[in-house]
Amino acid sequence: MDTNLTWRESEFAALTTAELYSILAARVEVFVVEQDCPYQDLDGLDADSLHLWGSDAGGRMAAYARITPPGTRFAEPSVGRVLTAQEFRGRGLGRALMLRAIELAARRYPQSPLRISAQQYLEVFYASLGFEFVRGPYPEDGIAHVEMLRSEHRER
Repeated sequence: MDTNLTWRESEFAALTTAELYSILAARVEVFVVEQDCPYQDLDGLDADSLHLWGSDAGGRMAAYARITPPGTRFAEPSVGRVLTAQEFRGRGLGRALMLRAIELAARRYPQSPLRISAQQYLEVFYASLGFEFVRGPYPEDGIAHVEMLRSEHRER
């Protein structure tokens, strides 16, 4: 459960240097180091994105996601770079994070569907949040992914 976390959301320009460093460090730790997947994380989309994260009382990044606006990654807004730091896994933070991201996207882009490119092994998880399979699998940075779309804005 996420009751002991402080949740924050921010536009890129409002991030402090420490917040940005923490976000990038968490993304590199999970997506590059842990998944042993060298890829270009800094893809030019962060400056236009909304950033959502949860930190513990000590300021450690526990969970993170970004929401890219329509017309950047996809025609629709998209949730991506979704992660839970290794030491915080098994507490339901992935679901808590995604529910917050879905709600944030619905507030920012009302009536717009939400598209994701998800690692294929997480397809069932995202389906439980209302995302439906669109296409795939396809390789993205050497990992099998599927494209999914969530048309509804109600929580599940």
